[in-house]
Amino acid sequence: MIIKNNSTRLIITLSFLLIFPFVQKQWFNLYLFNINNVSFYSILYYLSGTICPFLISLNSFNNYTHYKFNNNKDYSKNLIKGRALFFLVAINLIFLSYLVSYYFYINFDLITNLFLKGIQISQPNIFQLNLFIFLISMLLIFKKYRIFFKKLILVNFCLISFFIWFMQINNIKIDDQFHIHRYYGLENINLINVFILLVIEIAYFIWSFLSYKSNLSDWMVQLPQKGDMNPILNILIFYLFLIFYYSVIM
Repeated sequence: MIIKNNSTRLIITLSFLLIFPFVQKQWFNLYLFNINNVSFYSILYYLSGTICPFLISLNSFNNYTHYKFNNNKDYSKNLIKGRALFFLVAINLIFLSYLVSYYFYINFDLITNLFLKGIQISQPNIFQLNLFIFLISMLLIFKKYRIFFKKLILVNFCLISFFIWFMQINNIKIDDQFHIHRYYGLENINLINVFILLVIEIAYFIWSFLSYKSNLSDWMVQLPQKGDMNPILNILIFYLFLIFYYSVIM
């Protein structure tokens, strides 16, 4: 029943994402007829840029945060433990922590370039970055902080999406002063935002699997069983539709 409900919500969300870009374009065309005055359609068009990020975050939190896995450790030949588990845990935890810190930095860079142009803020040095990654890694070990960071990540996604939308409707040129453009060199920075969130979602899922219940305290993880990897497929399908959506609206 839970799987069926999740699938139904996913289908509804994806259907909305398929249709909404065309509705949004119609609102924009109607807005152009009366561009010099505030109208109902201009308000709809301005607000439309906030709808999808909110729905994306809501869907992600509801469906890609609280994972449940099979946890049968009766068969020792199907267990990951010892040095192999150490490398998996270390690599995934450091990678996820780096992605989170980097994603926050992108948002910080957008804010400073958009609203704090007169203030020169230096980038964090290697020591500061490593310290930040270490602190995040320590907190991600605990489930409540892992969920807390997932909320922060989704808030960060919404804020970046809002800032990008703000730049688009105000015709602010996105150039190399913005890290997200300078580093990737892609004009459609919405796609960059979505892609980073996708990679974080996958890393978060893997970390949720490795740290599920008593896996870390027992220092053994059951190899993925049937159904354990289904969320990965759902994530990929969902984000492919997001890529389509943000490709259409540009």
